[in-house]
Amino acid sequence: MLELRPGCECCDRNLPPDATDAMICTFECTFCADCVETVLRGVCPNCGGNFSSRPIRPASLLQKYPASTRRVFKAEGCSPRADAA
Repeated sequence: MLELRPGCECCDRNLPPDATDAMICTFECTFCADCVETVLRGVCPNCGGNFSSRPIRPASLLQKYPASTRRVFKAEGCSPRADAA
């Protein structure tokens, strides 16, 4: 089950469970669409993979399957991977 992490790893912007601009890679690294497009150029800085829109968990299931509260933030900033094409 997806963690639905609460914020962008790059800019620390809040990304609630119903955020339509949350993007994830295959390892669930979570970024906002703005950072994915402008800073990362579509490549995850952690694994080098691409991004997809994070699905929205129906509100009726959030109580039983809550979103994660674990916040991941790169205080040093984020940049594209050096080996990204």
